[in-house]
Amino acid sequence: MDYKKENEHKHEHSHEEHHDHHDHSHDEHHEHDHHEHGHHEHKHDEHCSCGHDHEEKDCRMSGHDHHEHGHHEHDHDGHGHHEHTHDEHCSCGHDHHGHNHDEHHDHCTCGHDHHDHHGHDHSGCGCEHHHGSLKEMVVQFGISALFFAGGIFTRIFFDEAGIQIKNFYAAFSTVLFVIAWLIAGYKVLLTSVKNILKGQVFDENFLMSVATIGAFILGDWTEGAAVMLFYNLGEVVQHSAVEKSRRSIIDLMDLRPDFARLYDSDSKEKLVDPASVKIGSLVLVKAGEKIPLDGVIYEGSAELDTSSMTGESLPRTAEKGSPVLAGFVNLTGVITVKTTASLENTAASKMLELIESAQNRKARVERFITSFAKVYTPIVTIGAVLLSVLPPLLSALIFSSPINGWESFAPWISRGLVFLVISCPCAFVISVPLGYFGGIGGAAKRGILIKGADYIDALSKADAVVFDKTGTLTKGVLKVMTLMPAENVEKYEFLKLAALAEFNSHHPIAKAIQDCALVNLSEEVTKTFPNAELTDYYEKAGKGISVNYKGKSLLAGKNSFISENIGKEIPLYGDEIGGTQVYAAYDGEYIGCLILTDTLKNEAREAISDLNKLGLSRVEILTGDNEKSAKKIAEDLGIKNYTSMLLPHEKVSRFEEISDEVKAKNKKASVIFVGDGINDAPVLARSDAGIAMGGIGSDAAIEAADVVLMNDNPRLVAAAVKHARFTRKIVWQNIALAFGIKIGFLTLGALGLANLWAAVFADVGVALLAVFNSLRAKR
Repeated sequence: MDYKKENEHKHEHSHEEHHDHHDHSHDEHHEHDHHEHGHHEHKHDEHCSCGHDHEEKDCRMSGHDHHEHGHHEHDHDGHGHHEHTHDEHCSCGHDHHGHNHDEHHDHCTCGHDHHDHHGHDHSGCGCEHHHGSLKEMVVQFGISALFFAGGIFTRIFFDEAGIQIKNFYAAFSTVLFVIAWLIAGYKVLLTSVKNILKGQVFDENFLMSVATIGAFILGDWTEGAAVMLFYNLGEVVQHSAVEKSRRSIIDLMDLRPDFARLYDSDSKEKLVDPASVKIGSLVLVKAGEKIPLDGVIYEGSAELDTSSMTGESLPRTAEKGSPVLAGFVNLTGVITVKTTASLENTAASKMLELIESAQNRKARVERFITSFAKVYTPIVTIGAVLLSVLPPLLSALIFSSPINGWESFAPWISRGLVFLVISCPCAFVISVPLGYFGGIGGAAKRGILIKGADYIDALSKADAVVFDKTGTLTKGVLKVMTLMPAENVEKYEFLKLAALAEFNSHHPIAKAIQDCALVNLSEEVTKTFPNAELTDYYEKAGKGISVNYKGKSLLAGKNSFISENIGKEIPLYGDEIGGTQVYAAYDGEYIGCLILTDTLKNEAREAISDLNKLGLSRVEILTGDNEKSAKKIAEDLGIKNYTSMLLPHEKVSRFEEISDEVKAKNKKASVIFVGDGINDAPVLARSDAGIAMGGIGSDAAIEAADVVLMNDNPRLVAAAVKHARFTRKIVWQNIALAFGIKIGFLTLGALGLANLWAAVFADVGVALLAVFNSLRAKR
């Protein structure tokens, strides 16, 4: 038989094909056993990526044959996962447009029109924000400000005039103040009336209406109009800041261009809407243009800027056959792309959807603030009423002070009005979710997709990170380094039989053996593989493969698997060999062993160093590899803790042990698991935050994990933890700022040292400060 005896392995494969059907050799499981799945609750209309039918159960991961499905509900301890129900209602009294019925709306007292304001969640706020267009709001404020300025000018200019003229212009200025008040606050007044009719009293509409009307009753026309005017100004600035935050995230993620250069049936180029392009179409992308749809390069080569999708700063070289995604920018040359996805199914679209929906997963502090706001506003409002009435009555009762009608109550009513304005909880109710949403957007800029605020909290509290080895710390590209045929077995005949045993498998080990065969065997031999007489194919998870070849048993897998099936002991190579060992037998006889190895990623050492600098108490590796290989990798990375020779279910058990040990020392700590996101679902489901590496373009990765890293750089793990801590710091700064200033002004108001102007700052001003502080999280 004619064989090519080339020694170098030239074929590599993507780690995204790591579907572990068997763990070969000295217990190399390669962390990718997909026969034990974490089952995350799916709705009936969600589809499994595995290609199999499931009666009322959907599995998240794909495999060939589904053995031992562990159906694990994805419920992370310490996180309140929203069960989005259609029957929960907002108490604001306004229609909520632009929301999916599966999304959850907390009982909101805000009175908002919730028109798809992503990133600006006022659940339970009690504050009214009239979100018309920014231009309309500016015009409204401008007109109101002109009338207010006219009133001020009239009072100042005619202050020294005669009494009759002065009284006339005083009345005229009062009219101007009322007009300014109506223009600035007519929406507030109307909404307040609507909400009162619906039984929803304690919102900012009511508070601002009562406060300003009360000021008018007390004769403070300037102050009453000014409060409404500057409240309106605060709304303009706040709306602008929130929209800037939201749009910066959407602009970041909305990477789809407005057109595609489509080749029609006559091979002519025409500009079309990307949404109309069908899968399999050819589109032309010129230098400087964005790739409109996911696909593969059909013709040409180019340098691509992938930073908007992956966070990578260096351009990526792509040539014929290279996969590309919508949003990549062609820097050089002209390429033709054959599309593989419709517009709504591109990775960019899914990323945008993920970022937009992430705000619906609330952190525990958000839920607390929402609940607190529902209590805070009524209590302070009642306090305002008591402050207006009780002091004169108690003074009369205790000190026998005379009550001189209105004069006795007026100063205290003024203080009560200050209380009313300060009582709105907008600052902390708005800024907390905005801080988290800004954090999610800032992480997305770095190629880190976080599925919700609760996972930001989990990342920020990380005290231990557990890594799956293959595809995370290593390149996940196995190569056959050594062939060790048995005595009297020809070397390349052994390689051919091993490749045939693995021919129907999609495991990375199988791919490496097949690639080795393609390089070292003649084309005359390898072209017969697809039509080889292979029958009765069977693979046992974590063990090996059995198949009949020309009517005889052909086996490949672990040493114990081969021994059990042929009924006799075979040579067992010890840890001194290292690497991943795959044994084979044919017709009941042992025929040899293959040694495969993987290599560390270039950034792996820096990734572990970065985590150590964050002060984590533990970093550990879980692997199915043999002791020697696992120890070498751990030592190379400076990791003290590792566990080797793990079967898939043992990996889950070991992770739970690590989690228990960490939380026994610190109950608030979280334990993070980092895997490839495709075959680690059971462990991802048990972690406080599961991180999937290299999720770009992978539906399975995005579905399985809580955090998806859009490239293969393990340093993003530490970056995610660091960014989460920064975001949470900003959130608590906002809470402290809002509570501190409001309590201070409530005290000053009660003592008569703060007027309505100061109260407006305590409400709108503090909200603005918190909003601007929140914008730091998206940097």
